[in-house]
Amino acid sequence: MKRWLPHPLLTPILALVWLLLNNTVAPGQIVLGLLLGWAIPRFTFGFWPESVRIYRHSGLLRFLAVFLYDVLVANVAVARLVLAGPRSLNPLFVEVPLDLTNDLGLSLLANIICLTPGTVSARLSPDHRTLLVHALDCTDPGQLIHTIKMRFEAPLKEIFEC
Repeated sequence: MKRWLPHPLLTPILALVWLLLNNTVAPGQIVLGLLLGWAIPRFTFGFWPESVRIYRHSGLLRFLAVFLYDVLVANVAVARLVLAGPRSLNPLFVEVPLDLTNDLGLSLLANIICLTPGTVSARLSPDHRTLLVHALDCTDPGQLIHTIKMRFEAPLKEIFEC
């Protein structure tokens, strides 16, 4: 079974992304999305360093909701900053200490930070214990670190590590 459907959770996610990219739910696009959702994991299986193990599926759905909410709030905040002009910005690099050790979790954390408007993950330390994050507007580095650790890192640790 694992040989024919190596990542069962990834298949419907890829199909859904396909439908969102095409902005349609036409039957042909649904079939094509499911075919791509099956084929991509199937033919890239040899490139995955380890199998993805999710320990808390309910945590994954809750995390996704939090992430989408944070993206929405950050979009509004960045729009306000842009409209206020460059004088209102307080750009800052912050080193975030990491407790997460799972490679996929670390990759997701770095990408989620980049996908949230106003922040960019700039560098992961060679020992994977610190992530350098650039914030467009940050007056309290401690608060930024706390937010990243509580809203993103802790749920990812719960989802991908036992």
